[in-house]
Amino acid sequence: MKLGRREETLYTLTTSDGVGLAVEESGSPDAAVTVVLIHGWTLTRHTWDRVAERLPGSVDGPVRIVRFDHRGHGDSDAAPSGTAEIARCADDLAELITEHVPTGPIVLAGHSMGGMTIMALAERHPRLMAERVHGVALVATSSGDLVAPDLGLPKPVASVFNAGERALRSALARSTRRRVGSRSAWMRPGLRWLLFGSGADRADVAASAEWVARCHPASFAGFRESLAAHERAHVLAEFPRVPTVVLAGLSDRLCPFPHARVMSERLPHADLFVYAGAGHMLPLERDDEVTGRIADVTRSVLESPVGGTVSA
Repeated sequence: MKLGRREETLYTLTTSDGVGLAVEESGSPDAAVTVVLIHGWTLTRHTWDRVAERLPGSVDGPVRIVRFDHRGHGDSDAAPSGTAEIARCADDLAELITEHVPTGPIVLAGHSMGGMTIMALAERHPRLMAERVHGVALVATSSGDLVAPDLGLPKPVASVFNAGERALRSALARSTRRRVGSRSAWMRPGLRWLLFGSGADRADVAASAEWVARCHPASFAGFRESLAAHERAHVLAEFPRVPTVVLAGLSDRLCPFPHARVMSERLPHADLFVYAGAGHMLPLERDDEVTGRIADVTRSVLESPVGGTVSA
């Protein structure tokens, strides 16, 4: 199935340090609950296109959907030196909520680095997390141990791969180019192997390569360093006890299933869902299931006293 598009409201959020973030909204602006969809490293808000399109119908009630491109990604400005960090993404998310979602319960859904951003939000803005977040979906993400992933490879091969990745990271950190690459076709075979499980749709692989090619090189490198430093398993204990789901693909090379199990053990109130044959790109590979699980969380919030019951 190919990526679908729909009419959206687009605007720019200027952060406290002057970075312009591209923000996209859909659904009902007066809805009782807002769902914020947060994308992963080197990707864009369009990772969530299908979920954003289908979620209102899956919830059977009014819902507002907000998503944005991280700094250094997609249509957003490059990350200034020293700000390509997950912690700064959490601050950006807090500013977005404060300025554009100032009232009402929120459901946060984060894919990959987006899930890590939610963890950093709980660490850096615990009051906002406790008071405003009433549902969480952690999708193909991790709470740490990302310094040198084995990628499902034999250790000697993984070591060579990681050494090459570090060399590329170092080169990109010094780059002054605006994008990782002007063309993306050459990336498709590698990204097909790295990001997807079995039966990947060629259009999804092509779209993912386009997103990666648009990432700012220095941001690519800086965020990879931040991913390596991301150790926030302890923060999960600070998550509010709200409807929570953890979703994982059994063929995910970047955030493999043991990482989901660690998060699930730290979040005993969360439901863990595992998808055989799926890789890292669950919002594309298992879009129906991901939409359904986020809809379940959103429906729980809508039906709670704080969210307000939605009549049929």
